[in-house]
Amino acid sequence: MQKLSLLCLLGFLSLPLAAQKKPAPKPKAPAASADLSASVAQGKKIYTQYCLSCHQADGGGVQNMNPPLIKTSYVLGDKTRLTKVLLNGLQDVDIDGEPYNNVMPSHDFLTDQQIADVLTFVRNSFGNKAPAIKAAEVKAVRATNKK
Repeated sequence: MQKLSLLCLLGFLSLPLAAQKKPAPKPKAPAASADLSASVAQGKKIYTQYCLSCHQADGGGVQNMNPPLIKTSYVLGDKTRLTKVLLNGLQDVDIDGEPYNNVMPSHDFLTDQQIADVLTFVRNSFGNKAPAIKAAEVKAVRATNKK
């Protein structure tokens, strides 16, 4: 009986490698993940240039002046409303029950892609996790935007 088992094992090992089972390759990361990473990276550059001085490096803002970007309804909520904040600016608003009085100027000079990238960065940084904003979505909001 042992001879038979040993012969079977030797027979299996002598099979060509192609006939032996190989582990399945790991699936590649989806393109959407790569797109999100690229958008976040570009958005971080824009944030550093235009947003950091008011909203701070940690997204914490300045109490009663510049709202935080950490898990607020504005950041995690409606994409259109958030996009309009960049297009139109903001002043004297309550966000999640807290008043903020500093004037945020319009950033409508940014391209649709730049706005999408910076908003995607904010929505996926500082502990936030929310769907990306696409340039086409910004373009649609810009086209129908009323200040």
